Amino acid sequence: MQPSPEQSPHHAYPDHWEADVVLRDGGTARIRPITTDDAERLVSFYEQVSDESKYYRFFAPYPRLSDKDVHRFTHHDYVDRVGLAVTVGGEFIATVRYDRIDERGRPASAPADEAEVAFLVQDAHQGRGVASALLEHIAAVARERGIRRFAAEVLPANNKMIKVFRDAGYTQQRSFEDGSVHLTLDLEPTAESLAVQRGREQRAEARSVQRLLAPGSVAVIGAGRTPGGVGRTVLRNLLGAGFTGRTYAVNRAFAADQGTIDGVPAHRSVGEIDEQVDLAVVAVPADRVPEAVADCGEHGVQGLVVLSAGYAEWGAEGRERQRELVRQARSYGMRIIGPNAFGVINNSEAVRLNASLAPEPPAPGRIGLFTQSGAIGIALLSGLYRRGAGLSTFISAGNRADISGNDFLQYWYEDPDTDVALLYLESLGNPRKFTRLARRTAAVKPVVVVKGARHSGSTPPGHAVPVSRIPDATVSALMRQAGVIRVDTVTEMVDAGLLLADQPLPAGPRVAILGNSESLGLLTYDACLAEGLRPRPPRDLTTAATPQDFRDALAQALADEGCDSVVVTAIPWVGENGEAESGDGEVLATALHAAAAAGPAKPVAVVHVEIGGLAEALAAATSTVALPRPSTQPSAAATPPRAGAATTTGPALAHTPSPGAGSGTAGAATDAGSDEGAGAAAGTDSGPGIRSGRIPAYPAAERAVRALAEAVRYAQWRRQAAVPGKVPEFLDDTIDEPGAVDLIGTLLGPGPDPRGRPLAHDEARELLGRYGITVRPTLPAPDPEAAVAAAAQLGYPVALKTTAPHLRHRADLGGVRLDLANESALRRAYGELTELLGKPAELQPVVQAMAPRGVDTVVRATIDPAAGAVLSFGLAGAPSELLGDTAHRLVPATDRDAAELIRSIRAAPVLFGWRGAAPVDTAALEELLLRVSRLVDDHPEVVSIALEPVVVATQGLTVLGASARLSPPPARTDLGPRRLPNY
Repeated sequence: MQPSPEQSPHHAYPDHWEADVVLRDGGTARIRPITTDDAERLVSFYEQVSDESKYYRFFAPYPRLSDKDVHRFTHHDYVDRVGLAVTVGGEFIATVRYDRIDERGRPASAPADEAEVAFLVQDAHQGRGVASALLEHIAAVARERGIRRFAAEVLPANNKMIKVFRDAGYTQQRSFEDGSVHLTLDLEPTAESLAVQRGREQRAEARSVQRLLAPGSVAVIGAGRTPGGVGRTVLRNLLGAGFTGRTYAVNRAFAADQGTIDGVPAHRSVGEIDEQVDLAVVAVPADRVPEAVADCGEHGVQGLVVLSAGYAEWGAEGRERQRELVRQARSYGMRIIGPNAFGVINNSEAVRLNASLAPEPPAPGRIGLFTQSGAIGIALLSGLYRRGAGLSTFISAGNRADISGNDFLQYWYEDPDTDVALLYLESLGNPRKFTRLARRTAAVKPVVVVKGARHSGSTPPGHAVPVSRIPDATVSALMRQAGVIRVDTVTEMVDAGLLLADQPLPAGPRVAILGNSESLGLLTYDACLAEGLRPRPPRDLTTAATPQDFRDALAQALADEGCDSVVVTAIPWVGENGEAESGDGEVLATALHAAAAAGPAKPVAVVHVEIGGLAEALAAATSTVALPRPSTQPSAAATPPRAGAATTTGPALAHTPSPGAGSGTAGAATDAGSDEGAGAAAGTDSGPGIRSGRIPAYPAAERAVRALAEAVRYAQWRRQAAVPGKVPEFLDDTIDEPGAVDLIGTLLGPGPDPRGRPLAHDEARELLGRYGITVRPTLPAPDPEAAVAAAAQLGYPVALKTTAPHLRHRADLGGVRLDLANESALRRAYGELTELLGKPAELQPVVQAMAPRGVDTVVRATIDPAAGAVLSFGLAGAPSELLGDTAHRLVPATDRDAAELIRSIRAAPVLFGWRGAAPVDTAALEELLLRVSRLVDDHPEVVSIALEPVVVATQGLTVLGASARLSPPPARTDLGPRRLPNY
């Protein structure tokens, strides 16, 4: 909304203050500045506020607003007087206003830095977190306008408003004066205020997802009159899943007396439905979607799943249609999954929602799955179905114009029905937020991600998101830092997800291997070594091994304290006639189930080759075949049973729900006639076994070991994350942050170029010096005499280097001459340099004092507009430039991040005494990394730093080269008030 001509002309309408927010109950609202065009809205809003709320606002009965009041509350200069409104459906539901005041409480202008603030929330919307969201936004506006404190007068009986101020997390003072509570809030964000803001964000966004996944009623808009079609398919799937709520079919083409479709009430519009509709599934052509959205919004629908195509995936026109769809839905307080979505599934027994086009609905389970691609979603559902895996929830978001993977991470973080989160992502709309949420979620449950469109260099069709310039290898490193399990394919994602959902986390990398094939055991052994695990020599049970032999061997391996996990390998038995016997898969599965249930809680994976029924039986959560208790001694091989030789009391139960940690029992059955505990399936957290009776099976050793290795690395990250790193306090004593602020302001100047500016060598040295980073000085040498004079000033021995861009840091091209011990050596080197490479004016030679011998490294920090500040480290030259051997961490980096950074490159042994060399001073290197991290974190104007080379010696280090670039600071949306993205 733009201001009328009457609005103050010298302060333009601040459209960047407009924001869509998610409220406490999961609904959305819009916050925007109040303009002179809002007079009628303000009066209508005030008429719907109770007398009590009016009294709390004005400290006296105030039944209506006068014309003078309306003028005052709608005319603002957007600097000293600001008003914001919260709107739903275009109408006000709350307002807030601040007026700048001086120390005596009188109206003032800058440089006065205090303002009086007052809120008014419509009674029907109190309790939804409206005032808390408004406080975040009005505080951000005030800080932007140079206001540092808010003052508020609140009646003692107005407990709700006092609580809003008290719980905001800002530093505040309270006093009781003249019958009211006087509050003063310092608006500088604090760790507490940021934590409060993010906690509210998590609860609100999780609630908004819950409203979509657990509706009490669903309307399918576009359900056809005849079988077939998208809408009718969704309706059929809803009914087939046994949805526990009410279902309606909506199509404007229905006859007035249609009555029912597939046994559910049929209506021509949502407005005709007598009851509240919580969720609408929209399956109509794109040009009819706005009509459907309006029908839903005007009748209280809480959320939409838009299956319709024809949006951003169709180009510029479709992209604008998509933006308008989001604007329209949010104006009614609704959130959207889609458009171009495949649908949603919630397997909770209390909901049983299948509002999707899934041809093979998944069984209930403990895995949450989010995908941005319908085709990938179909493939994943099919793969999970075939392997007997179950899902808690499934979401295919299509163009994900509104709700994204970030929202579902918020939901899964505290969802008791989800133990593992799997995400297929083609773009990251807000990488900073994704990393933050993934780190928090990964601390309590695994997050496995496949990132599509890694190397295309462009955003997938339909995804209007900020483009990140950082390479995919960096994205992968940052995900690993956040505890995300990054895999390359959807097959690997399913492999890892199955193991993580059904098995405990390994305590370490030690792997026991056992099976009836020496060759398959050796392949598994090699795969373990390739993945960085520590396998024990494979135990060959020989091809004559029986299921009882497998059970005994697995029990012994699990009981071995030198083993952290077990991989069982199995091939078909060979009968007396030389033919493979592949029908005993259920018997073998029962034996493995029994051993795993009775043994210590360690992960078990099975690699099998063409054993019929084994994978399906292993996926079952109970076993039904009675077997003797496992022996603690190796058993002699016996004649293998033939297919069907064992008698069972019933078939293995596939697709049984598998509980996660803390979810109680799995309904495990005890084998009839067996000894105590024999054959009992795992599934109770109180017992020693695994989390469910399921054991993941893989058709190849490499796949099983890769999944196990991901679990080992994730478990190690979890243990480390339990004790977070910190920034050492000693840095504070040697950092001049105010001095750096002044220097940056001087270097940028009053009207900085938005493109930024590179710093000269001396300017970079001065800025780095403010943070305790010393750069060895260089002196220009435009001719031999200047070079000699520079060397005399610096002291021999010296280095002579060219600084021309095409020769910088290229000793291999002869642009660097080292250890020049005297004047004659320097003159000779100068002559050779200019004769070989060009004139001094072109080479721009410099002289620098020699540094102690060591390992040349490079330290960089860059600001990516989407991902934020990234700290990088590698060895200088070929390792980092040619081989890409560079490690990355998000800023701010902790002491643990710095230590991991230098140890995670492949060439790290060079720093720690490779081939008999003396180890270098890694402590000094870690301190340097922390200082660089602190510099770019404290000053977002520093958009890039490169220290190259940094020579790390056995004691200390020397920074020989440094460059930096300054730019006006980019917006930090992750630190501002809560808002939904607008792509």
